Amino acid sequence: MCRHTPPCPAASASDHLAAHVVQSHPEQGWSLLCNGVLIFEDTGALLPDGVIEAPHRPDPAGSHPGRVLQATAPRRMQTAG
Repeated sequence: MCRHTPPCPAASASDHLAAHVVQSHPEQGWSLLCNGVLIFEDTGALLPDGVIEAPHRPDPAGSHPGRVLQATAPRRMQTAG
């Protein structure tokens, strides 16, 4: 999907969020990266293979400065049927 030189990281790469934005919809809270990853304003992501990455924003309570919320293990979206 990526036509950049050098190419952006693949969706399966650890640095997949470094890919270029190809569609941005800030009014809806999401953007599409050129590697097919959907990123959300809450810092979560949806990979093309259905894996969900939990948000990794700082602790909103502020009780632990610099502490980041623990992300859950990636999981696949379940389809009906």
